[in-house]
Amino acid sequence: MKLYRFSPIKNKKDLLKAIEFTHFACHKLCKQTFGKYFPNAGNIGIFCHYEDEYEALTKIREEITKASSNWNQKYFELHNPITIPAKGDVPETVYSHLYVRRPDIRSPQVGDVDFYMDESKYETLKKSIQDGKDLPGARIFDRPDLDMIELFDPDIDAIAYISTHKMTEFVRVKQSNHTKL
Repeated sequence: MKLYRFSPIKNKKDLLKAIEFTHFACHKLCKQTFGKYFPNAGNIGIFCHYEDEYEALTKIREEITKASSNWNQKYFELHNPITIPAKGDVPETVYSHLYVRRPDIRSPQVGDVDFYMDESKYETLKKSIQDGKDLPGARIFDRPDLDMIELFDPDIDAIAYISTHKMTEFVRVKQSNHTKL
C-alpha cells in the first residue's frame, strides 16, 4: 500500500477522487470477506494525514454539508448526496454523510465506509468472531464506545465497518471520547 495515496487533498476535485477510491476499495473489502456486498449506510469518511490538509478539507466540507448545532458532530449531511454509479458487480451507492478525520499516524488509509446488516445476523457474526472463528479480513473493532466489525486488508488502502443500521446512524453524531478524532 502506498502511504497517503491522495494526500494532501487540497480541493473538491481531489476530495471526490478520494471518495470514489474509498467507495470501491471498501466494497472490495466487503466482497472478499463475505463474498457479497451489504447495504451501505450512506456514511463515508476521508482521512487526513497533515494538519493543513485537515484545515483545507474542513473548509470544503463546510461548503458542501449542512451545518450542525451539535458541537460533537462527526458526520455531516451533504447538501447534495454523492452518487457513485454501479461498476461491474459493485452496486450504485448514494452517500448522504461525510466525515473528514483528523490526522492519525496509525491510519494511513484514504478513508472508510459503513455497511450494515440485520441486527440478529450481526449479533451472530460478532459472536462467532468473539468465539474464535477465523474470518480473514474481519475483526471486532477495538473501541469500547462502538459496536462494529472492522474489515481490513494491508494491501487495500481503506477500512470498512459493518454493524447494525442503528449503530451506523449513531456514529454520525458521536465524536469519540476514546480517540479524540
